[in-house]
Amino acid sequence: MAQWVTIWRAAQLVGVPRGTLQQRVRTGEIELNDGLVSTEALLALYPQVRLEETGLLERVVQIRDEAFGKRVRERLLPSQEVLAQRLFHQSQELADVQRHLQRYHALVLALRDELRVCDAEAGGSDPRFADLLRQLNDGLARALATESVDVLDVMDDMLKVVSAQVTVRPSGHQFVVEGRDSLLQAGMKAGLKLNYGCGNGSCGMCKVRVTAGEVARCMPSDYPLSETEKAQGYVLACAHTAATSELTLETLEAAGPEDIPPQAIVATVRATRALAPDTMLLHLQTPRTHRLRFLAGQAVTLALATGGSGGSATEDAHAEHPVASCPCDDRNLHFYIPRRAGDALAERLFGGALKAGDAVTVHGPAGRFVLDETPLPLVFAACDTGFAPIKSLIEHALSLDAAPSMSLFWLATRPDGHFMANQCRAWSEALDSFEYSALTHDDAAVGASLVAQAMRADLFGIDSAFYLAGPEAFVRTLAAELAAGGVPASRIRAEVVA
Repeated sequence: MAQWVTIWRAAQLVGVPRGTLQQRVRTGEIELNDGLVSTEALLALYPQVRLEETGLLERVVQIRDEAFGKRVRERLLPSQEVLAQRLFHQSQELADVQRHLQRYHALVLALRDELRVCDAEAGGSDPRFADLLRQLNDGLARALATESVDVLDVMDDMLKVVSAQVTVRPSGHQFVVEGRDSLLQAGMKAGLKLNYGCGNGSCGMCKVRVTAGEVARCMPSDYPLSETEKAQGYVLACAHTAATSELTLETLEAAGPEDIPPQAIVATVRATRALAPDTMLLHLQTPRTHRLRFLAGQAVTLALATGGSGGSATEDAHAEHPVASCPCDDRNLHFYIPRRAGDALAERLFGGALKAGDAVTVHGPAGRFVLDETPLPLVFAACDTGFAPIKSLIEHALSLDAAPSMSLFWLATRPDGHFMANQCRAWSEALDSFEYSALTHDDAAVGASLVAQAMRADLFGIDSAFYLAGPEAFVRTLAAELAAGGVPASRIRAEVVA
């Protein structure tokens, strides 16, 4: 018998991006019923998902689909306490089903006996009693017969033990809690713009209301919830995880950059590394009690502190740089710093004066170059270190798992311009829906026209969302080429990165 699962769960079961299933919904290949997908429809589209024909226990564990088996084996299991709670809740559900089945079975048997008595009293003269008895016996035989197991039902039951699906209201966003992640960690990994501050249970900014399902504490917290808040179901998302396989939370999410407050955080240099002769990686780490909240694609101002007169400290070497890392790892901030004359921070970095353990103040975030929520294919174009915000957007898009496809065009105007080419090739090789093209030209404007020509071959006729980042000449030229090709201005986001 077919079961109904959410798009999120369906994508997990068959091992494809959620965006792929959503695209098949839009084309009519998959029909939704109240937002749910039939397991029969999934098996028809993905017939390779099958269980080994072994014993009952092996049917639950051994899976012919190696991709699914690998995902289950490699997934870090939740803590013993959480695992026990999920198994307990699942056992309760099973016991409830068994109890109802036993009662229905007893009811059918009693009804059959009563019909036999009525038939005997009528002397067998009424054929309707015989017909009803035959229908009951045939129905019982079908219900008690051994039928082949529904592979997706079994896989779904497994996933309900090792992971939990969370729905956020009123936005309707969904994400999966895996391993030992807290609700906040899992939501951020899924690309949600949840409200939070310290991330360690001290500030209370990540407070959410549980409206369905149960949670379990996964770390201690200092923030005191009032008795009224506890009675209403409020918990700290950073200190709790899902105890049931399905959970519904009520909380507000950031709608855009205007909902992210300005911050000033003294971070520590974790590492510096040369990515190329003229490009350095600056890896900063924020304190555990004060993390940077930002949106993918935004920039911050970095400032180095120097001693002032009278023992006071002043900030110099101010420079704005886009964050190259994903907001899902808010403590570890990556920046790609180009060798640039007049940039005091870059001069110190390339000169070896900025070392691990040094303090750097992070001011921000700033900028509106962020990812829109759209079901369209995503097209990214970067020039030189304009790759930094593009990388952040790509990692965020991968977390959301909603885009049917992604394309990256990277223009280099310097010999070392493709300083993260290995990362781009890894994305392309690992993801069927990701394409990477590297182009080279010493003039940013001419190179932008080359990028437009490469896009025109495949993408101008497809409704897509475009994100451009790089020098002004690159951004201006490519945006004009896109507009001339018929791309609406509303689908073009651009950021000038010097």
